[in-house]
Amino acid sequence: MCGMPQQPPVRSTPTRPSRPDASMSLLTNVMDHSLDDGYAEAAARKKAADGGLPKTLRAKLGLAAGLVLAALVVTVGAAQARVAAPVVAKEREELIDRIDQETEAADKLEDSVDELRDDVSARQREALKESGGSEQAELVGILSGAVEVHGPGVKLVVNDAKEATGGGDGDPRETSGFSDTGRVRDRDMQRVVNGLWESGAEAISINGQRLTALSAIRAAGDAILVDNKPLVPPYTVLAVGDGERLSTRFQDSADGLYLHALQENFGIRTAISTEGELRLPAAPSVTVRTAQPSTEKTEKGTS
Repeated sequence: MCGMPQQPPVRSTPTRPSRPDASMSLLTNVMDHSLDDGYAEAAARKKAADGGLPKTLRAKLGLAAGLVLAALVVTVGAAQARVAAPVVAKEREELIDRIDQETEAADKLEDSVDELRDDVSARQREALKESGGSEQAELVGILSGAVEVHGPGVKLVVNDAKEATGGGDGDPRETSGFSDTGRVRDRDMQRVVNGLWESGAEAISINGQRLTALSAIRAAGDAILVDNKPLVPPYTVLAVGDGERLSTRFQDSADGLYLHALQENFGIRTAISTEGELRLPAAPSVTVRTAQPSTEKTEKGTS
């Protein structure tokens, strides 16, 4: 069968599909180039200057030297601290040992002072015995506080108020400088002791501290001192003498009424009782003083 020759089929080349946003070229350009070229360049320079590593060899060497120096300083500091730690510990131990030694030496000195004080007291008693009869020496020792005393007497306990409060305007205790009217003060104890002496007490002690003719009752802040030794309330006053008579005379005296007024007005707690047997220690130290007649008056009288 004759016919016309067939031509090969023509194959068309497929075209690429167009971009979906091909029709929005303006918006695409804005999105792709949102940052101006000048701003982009400035941002790149700032990033390279802030966070970038040095690029030149000198800069790299400088950075490396700085890191090595910092590491060296840290290492040397740690090594010195490790070396100094035993030295500090040793110095601390030496200081503690020195404190212990000095404390022990101070204790020995205090014991020596007590022994010397006892020796002086014994020699004073012997001197009193030699200077007069035994009865007179005993009486002098009792009155001077150089010997221990025992016998009947009065026990008086004086204590602060349970709830101490400040006084109002015109209060005599407040005007005398008392910041707390419910507390026993040195002036109160002075009046109590003087009242007992005047009432016939032969020997007096406060909280075991024997009083003599030269004893002083003072205040240091809120503390009461007897011969520079602090006392703690309640204050127990022991007075050797005729118990019933001593108690009655003291309570009827001006100082006894003063103590009663403190109890009624300020809540100061007091309790007095007669005792059949009291024992008072000797004073820790007694100062012996002698008196001599004045030569000036004698000369004036004879002239």
